[in-house]
Amino acid sequence: MEHQDLISGFIRIHILHHAAEGDLYGNWMIEELGRHGYRLSPGTLYPMLHGMERKGYLESRTERVGRTQRRIYRATSLGREALAYARDKLRELTGEVRPR
Repeated sequence: MEHQDLISGFIRIHILHHAAEGDLYGNWMIEELGRHGYRLSPGTLYPMLHGMERKGYLESRTERVGRTQRRIYRATSLGREALAYARDKLRELTGEVRPR
């Protein structure tokens, strides 16, 4: 992915947004991000999800889907707090970098 180091923060905010709305799982998130032009492989997304969980922004549980297990993620209270903070900062940044 081009400029990955710059956009990884946007991707994390996007993940938090959906995780605050409800449950999500990795493949769904890859497809959702793809609809917004982000092309992530499982090898990129899953370490990001695990890292966000280690930092306390997400919590997960395992669900059985047919013969497979699926890890389901949801935002924690810390994750929702971080999302609110990120939204404020995003509004500020948007106002500053938007062409006049």
